[in-house]
Amino acid sequence: MTPFVKKKDIKKDWYLINAQNAAVGRLASYISKVLRGKNKPTYNPHIDNGDFVIVTNIDKIKFTGKKYLNKKYYRHTGHPGGIKESSPSSLKEKNKTEEILKLAVKRMLPGGPLAKQQLTKLKIYNGEKHPHDVQKPKIIEFEKLHKMNIVK
Repeated sequence: MTPFVKKKDIKKDWYLINAQNAAVGRLASYISKVLRGKNKPTYNPHIDNGDFVIVTNIDKIKFTGKKYLNKKYYRHTGHPGGIKESSPSSLKEKNKTEEILKLAVKRMLPGGPLAKQQLTKLKIYNGEKHPHDVQKPKIIEFEKLHKMNIVK
């Protein structure tokens, strides 16, 4: 039986992931698991006991197959006929590469206020540098977790 964890007992760690040549879907599913706290033995679905995740080199992220050109993201403005469409290639042209991963992670989290709170613990940066050195993040070597995590 999983013990009930109180808010004061929750310890949030910081993790650093290098996204260079990483497959978007696999990276997003791993990040969503860490943000929710499913990697801890004290996981409870109604408590935010997840960790902070820093992702660097997001501009070098990869898609498998033809998803980079063919995948579509839809959103609706709320007005009649207000459906908007974008693709990973159009987002990259607009220098919004961090939106690609953020959308993937957001859609892997359950809907609701808790998921929005968990998504704020995701920090995404284009290059190698990030301002979170003070937190001493633990480095996760994502490419070594599974051979399919890297796209060549």
